[in-house]
This record gives sequence, structure tokens and C-alpha cells, in this order.
Amino acid sequence: MARSKKKKASRRRDPYRAREARKYKNPIPSREFIIETLEAQGAPLKFEELVRVLGLKDPQKVEALSFRVKAMLRDGQLVKNRRGGLCVVNRQDLIVGRVIAHPDGFGFVKPDDGGEDLFLSPREMRPLWNDDRVVVQVTGVDRRGRREGSVVEILERAHHHVVGRVHMEMGVGFLVPDNKRMIHRVIIPDEHLGGAREGQMVVVEILEHPTQWRQPIGKVIEVLGEHMAPGMETDVAIRAYDIPVVWPDEVEEEIAALTEEVPEEAKQGRVDLRNLPLVTIDGADARDFDDAVYCKRTPKGWKLLVAIADVSAYVERGSALDREAYRRGNSTYFPDRVVPMLPEVLSNGLCSLNPHVDRLCMVAELYISRDGKIQRSRFYDAVMRSHARLTYDEVAQMLYEKDANLRKRHKALLPHLQELDRLYRALHKARQKRGAIDFDTVETRFVFNEQGKLEAIVPYERNDAHRIIEECMLAANVAAARLLQRKKIPTLYRVHERPSEEKLKELREFLSQLGLHLGGGDEPTAKDYAKLMEEVKARPDAHMIQTVLLRSMMQAVYSSENIGHFGLAFPCYTHFTSPIRRYPDLLVHRAIRHLLTEKRPETFPYSFPEMATMGEHCSMTERRSDEATRDAADALKCEFMLDKVGETYEGLIVSVNSFGIFVELKDLYITGLVHITQLDHDFFHFDPVSHLLVGERTGKRYQLGDSVEVVVAAVNLDERKIDLALAKKVGKPAQKRGGRRRRRG
Repeated sequence: MARSKKKKASRRRDPYRAREARKYKNPIPSREFIIETLEAQGAPLKFEELVRVLGLKDPQKVEALSFRVKAMLRDGQLVKNRRGGLCVVNRQDLIVGRVIAHPDGFGFVKPDDGGEDLFLSPREMRPLWNDDRVVVQVTGVDRRGRREGSVVEILERAHHHVVGRVHMEMGVGFLVPDNKRMIHRVIIPDEHLGGAREGQMVVVEILEHPTQWRQPIGKVIEVLGEHMAPGMETDVAIRAYDIPVVWPDEVEEEIAALTEEVPEEAKQGRVDLRNLPLVTIDGADARDFDDAVYCKRTPKGWKLLVAIADVSAYVERGSALDREAYRRGNSTYFPDRVVPMLPEVLSNGLCSLNPHVDRLCMVAELYISRDGKIQRSRFYDAVMRSHARLTYDEVAQMLYEKDANLRKRHKALLPHLQELDRLYRALHKARQKRGAIDFDTVETRFVFNEQGKLEAIVPYERNDAHRIIEECMLAANVAAARLLQRKKIPTLYRVHERPSEEKLKELREFLSQLGLHLGGGDEPTAKDYAKLMEEVKARPDAHMIQTVLLRSMMQAVYSSENIGHFGLAFPCYTHFTSPIRRYPDLLVHRAIRHLLTEKRPETFPYSFPEMATMGEHCSMTERRSDEATRDAADALKCEFMLDKVGETYEGLIVSVNSFGIFVELKDLYITGLVHITQLDHDFFHFDPVSHLLVGERTGKRYQLGDSVEVVVAAVNLDERKIDLALAKKVGKPAQKRGGRRRRRG
């Protein structure tokens, strides 16, 4: 009897019981408390033993606990040993992460906690797909000093469908995946070919995943068509990366009742901003409008309103629409189309701040000083009516080119736009003082003809109107992050780690050879980077230096832990301004609304471990979209270059490797490889620090940033590769010899 009471007392000590009670009618122990309980036992517990220790008697609670434990196993918080015992994943002994496969058969595990990657041998990769989630054990260090891992458990399969081309060999059908990181050929039995012919692009459902002893087996479920058909590049990329495109029936049912107008009852209890001249400023081809802005001068600076589409008012937590938005993670922008995170009735309708119609929004009201610092801020729900849909070019023409017709047409809005410009100047000065890094990169867009074929790739010009909106969004994101951090509520931050020790060492060695120095010692700040970029901007090799600086940087990700944003030089930063196209922004909106309505962070229905898992998922979907769009773009570029084999172009060396140089063709914005065998007949030394190839006999040098003249030698559509050859035997005399690798050309 006494023991039973002790168990109940233990259960009541769950520090997150209030939160669980808010989420469930019959609350069960939280994930945190389950982990604490297992750690306190000091040994693995079978599920039945865990139930006894937690003192659960109600069959419904036992069943709910079973579902929670399964979810924790899937998320890598727990792992089951061979005897069925539940173990807490110890970050020192066992590591949870995602697989990154290499086309050559080996791979790496990228830990969820952002630690050092682990190397996986080809043998360990046999049962794995790219992006699978796994638990691995550190088994040692290889000859190159990399930690090696052994797979303990496959937590989650990333792929259940594969897209590629069908081939027949000695009467046996198999699929060669289009995604080169999908390292397994899929066997297709005759009865599962589905009428697919040699060379056709198809989608295969994986019937049996690979193991240590056999290849995967699949079934053709969709024949996409012949290679190189218009739009095929995007169709293939969508399926190759498992990007959801079909709305589930449950979602269609939920949105069926939505209309084009906001119901009157939904406007009640909100601040009415419909008479305030808020405007949207976007690209000319934009269809969904996340944000609207308004600026007013104050005695101490400016009052800025950033109104963001209130997606959380329509996408309820746990609904079919919410589950699908989370599954997609973000909208994916391909060269020829968009795969949206939300259905069009929301993304282009109710949640889009279209002009002259009522829309629900969440507002960040910021008071900013003359020196560009946020003095105070508040957030609230509102109803607004955009007074104009402006483009970046129109705003630039009004403010900087003094276009008389546009200034007359938008006479009432012009004073507010001028204040926005003055505010931008102050924010930009604060950005420079803060030391945020601002890389000068060229963005491009694809131009298609009426047949859907790529006609040209043109640079996308940015002007100060773009920068006005960018600075306003940055300010709103910072204000949101500060609020959420201050209230200690679970949320997702946009974090950007400082460069790794290895990257910094290589960067400093490179800079020293140019007589340059990066300040900051072992822990340089963004300000040190910005200072160096300012010092070299007038140099002829400034583009090369900027490229090397950019490649030393880490990738920004979503995380439940705030470690700051290195590149933007913000100690606290999140994404608040694009909930139509990014799921993390939607989570931030929910956290802010909870603080506005409930005012108690501890009752927020998301836990910190859940938020950590969601951050990892959203980082994955962002990475997935980037890779899919890059694949589609590379395929389009290869197809575009097919009829240009033999033509000569000027180009710029944008990357140097042990196997050759990558050259970007001038005015085409397309990159190809000059393989080392196409260089002069010589032994070449590769210096990775100097990004340089040096000929041992001739002394010819090929370095990042050099200009060369090249001929298009060949185009390989399947491999997404463009092969180039030097039009002339060019190169610079060697300044010194040395390097780490030697290749013969």
C-alpha cells in the first residue's frame, strides 16, 4: 500500500503535468518525466516495468503511454535494446541523426544536436537511404581523423518512393534513381513493371527496403513519361525528394467551407487597422502576400507596424491542414512552379494580404530610435485592409527616380514610403555598426518560352526597395525572438553557428598567403568578417575572397535552443514574417498568441523536446526543398546547353578541386567542369588552402577567381554535368610550388 502511494507521489512530481492536463483529458507522464524516470532507474526497463514504476492502472492511460513511447522511439529520444528494454539515448554513447549519403557509396550521420558528423563506411550504408534517421554508436576514428559510426537502429525511413529511369538488363528490370544520393538500384520484378519501357522516367514504390544482404525491391506506380519532356525536370525532382503535392481528402474537406471573404465574427475582438495605410511591397510576380508595412515619424525616431498574415487563425493545431503543412514544412519554389505549404484558397486567398479587402493579421508594433535600435515592441491581433499592392520596382521609381506618374498615383502613400526609406537608412547604419555580414551575391531567375523550355537565365536586380522590406522583416523577427526568449516559452529560433575550427584554420591560411588577416582570434565575430570584406572590396580579387569567406560559414537551421545568428550578428533571432510559406513561422505565431491570451508559458501545448524534433524536421524540409530545386535547375541548365556543344565562352573559375576547375560561363550563369585531364599535359598539385592547381613542369596556375576561355565539350543529362575544355592553354606562372595532392592531366 505504501509502495503504491509512493508511485503515485512520483507521478505527481512530473513538472509538466499542468501542460499535459491542458493537452489531454486524461494526462499521462510527459516525455521529460519518462526520461527522468528511466535515468533514475539506472537500467533499461521493459514497457510493462515502466508502467509499474509510473504507477499507471487505467488501461486507456497505459495505451496512451504506449503511443508516447513509440513516438519517443521514432524521434530518437529512446532506443530499445535486444531484450526489449527501453534505454535513454545517451548523447555520449549513442547519437541520433540523419544520414547523408555520398554517390560513391559511403555516407555520414549529421547529429540532431549539431555535433560533429560521423563517417559511415559503404558496409554500414548498405541498409540505408539518404536522409534516414538513425541511432549510431561511435566505433572509432579513421585514418583521416574522422569519427566512425556503426548503425544501432533505423528510426525512420525517409523514402517510400523513388523516381528514376527504368533499365532492363538480361531480362531483369531495375530502377536507377535520379537522385545520385539514392545509392541503391531498385530491383523491379516483371509483374511490377506496370508497362514501363526502357529509359522511361517512373515512380517506384519501395516494397522491401535494402538490408545488409540484398538490394531494395520496388513496384512501378506511375510512369512519368519520356526523358526531356517539358516540365519533366520539376516532376522528377518533386518525386525524387518526396515533396508532397497532392492534398489529402481530409484537407480538402476542411477547406471546403472556406470562402474568399473573412467572416464578420472572425474580426471581432481585434484591433481595427483598416483605415491605416498599410501596403504590401513584393516582386512583380508574387502571388501570396505575407506582410504589409506602415511607418510614422515619432519625436524619438519611428513607429513601425509590420502586419503579418494570421495563418494561425485558420490552421488549427492538430487539424488535417496543420498535419499536412508540417509534413511539407515550407513552400518549394521551382524555376517553373511553386509547391505551396498551404492550399491556394489560403495561400493566395484568405491568408494573403491582397489589396482593398479585409484580412486577419498579427501585428508587430515597433518603436525604433534614430540610431536604428528597437526601443520597445508589442504584438496584437488585428484586422487590416491593404491600401496598395506595390512592387519593389515601383517603390524604387517613386523614391529614387522621382517618377512623376507613380508619385501622383500614390500621392497619399508617398509620405509613409519616404519615412520607410528614412527608417531603412537608420536600420542599415545599425546593421553596419553591429557588423552583420552582407555578401554581394548575384541572384538569377529562369525565363521560359511558350513551350515551357528554358530560354534564358537572367540576373535578378536588387534595389533599395528590397532592402527596406528586408530590414523591416529583420526588425520584426528580432522583436518576436526577444519576446519568446524572455517568456521562456518553447519555440523555434533561426540559428547560425560560428564557423568551425577547421574552417577557420583553412580560411586564415588562405588569407595569410594574400597578406590579409581576419580579426577576432579563435572566436571571430560577424563584425570581423564585415571589416575584412570592407578592406578588400576595391581589390581585383575581392570576388574570390568573398567566395572563400562565404564557404567558411555554417548553414543556418531551426533549433529549440537559442545560440544566436552569427551572420546577422543577432544574439536572438527567429522567423515570424512568412507563415504562409514556412511552418516555423506558424509555430512562432502560436507561441505569441498563447502569450497574448493565456499569459502562462508553462501551459503552452508544445514541450521543449517536441519543439526540438519539429526544428529538426523543418530544417530537413528546407534542405529537401533546396536540393530539389537545385536538381531541377541543374537539369534545365544541361538541357539548355545541349545545342551549344562546341561553342566558346568566357568564364570565371568559381571552384578548384583535386580533379579540376569549375567555371561559370559569363552572361549564362551556368557552371561546368574542366576536368584535370583537359588541362595542360603536366603533373598538377592541388592546394586546397589557396584554392589553386599548379602545374609542376609548366608552372601554370589555375586559381579561384581567374578568368578563362572555355569550349563546351559535352553535356550529360543523366548526371546533370556539363563538361568544358580550355579554348586556349591559359594560366598564370606559378608563384610557388607545393600542395597536398597530385594529379596527372
